[in-house]
Amino acid sequence: MREALFIKRNRDKWIRYQQEQTTDPDEQAERFITLLDDLAYSRTFYPQSKVTRWINSIAVGIYQNIYQNKKEKFTRLITFWTTELPLLIRRHHGVFLFTFIFFMLCVLMAIVSSSQDDFFVKAILGEDYVQMTQENIAKGDPFGVYRDEDKFTMFIRIAFNNIQVALRTVVFGIFFGIGSLYILFKNGLLVGSFEYLFFAQGLGWKSIMVIWIHGTIEISSIIISGAAGLIVGSSILFPGTYSRFQSFKKGVKDALKIALALIPFLLVAALLESYVTYLMSNTFSNQKAGGMPLWAGIGILAASVALVAWYFVWHPIQVGKKHQKAAAASTPKTQTLQWPE
Repeated sequence: MREALFIKRNRDKWIRYQQEQTTDPDEQAERFITLLDDLAYSRTFYPQSKVTRWINSIAVGIYQNIYQNKKEKFTRLITFWTTELPLLIRRHHGVFLFTFIFFMLCVLMAIVSSSQDDFFVKAILGEDYVQMTQENIAKGDPFGVYRDEDKFTMFIRIAFNNIQVALRTVVFGIFFGIGSLYILFKNGLLVGSFEYLFFAQGLGWKSIMVIWIHGTIEISSIIISGAAGLIVGSSILFPGTYSRFQSFKKGVKDALKIALALIPFLLVAALLESYVTYLMSNTFSNQKAGGMPLWAGIGILAASVALVAWYFVWHPIQVGKKHQKAAAASTPKTQTLQWPE
């Protein structure tokens, strides 16, 4: 291979490795191995070339970062949640924003369709469910569906179902992201139709107080799992400077890390739905006693919104800024070589 062609094929990758630092140990190792392969090839065929020295300088910088910043094993779990995962989320914030907008458009579509055709709500939620809800509203117990005598069994069932839906949404990303978007589409229609059913009955505020106590985390997790699925799909469609298989492996690894992060959030959502939503539903029921104060419900709802916004939006941005400053300050002098003229 001519040197010019070798440089053309790999130039963007080398520049990205030099300018975009990472603390992900798996990605660091992958970059280092890739650079060693390129360096071996360059030393064999272009031993006196400037590009050989440039590749070597980038590889040395990554090597030093790996061993200078090596963490003890017992801190690995902490750094995963505080640094590694937020940086991963930050890197894919564009995908997160896309899935959020897509989901909200589906919700809006369902609301508009429901307002134009009463049958739409029945088609999406099921005629039996709509009839049961309307009967509960007529009895003065609009949220009776959230009652279950065995709360622990309810918690297990809901947690298992939510985790299953989230993982399925991620896995379906293998179909070029279309499968993940389809699940988001279905859930968006369900949420929009469900909310319209209550708003049409003048129970909009009450439905927000009852449903979104657990729904904030639950629905956010579905949107985030949809983003993870799209990461898998885009890794197949847009491999960039990686081979398609390498890009796919990297996309799956990123998506699985995000899916793992969702499990504790989904467990919290299931816990809230099983125990707290039940109490808030009693607050708005003429049939039951033993509800909870409105201020407590508002506090839980606000805390849920703040938790999701902090961990998946604000915190990753702050960690990303801090990491960029640290990377710029600790860049080894041996990595100051630039693209050879």
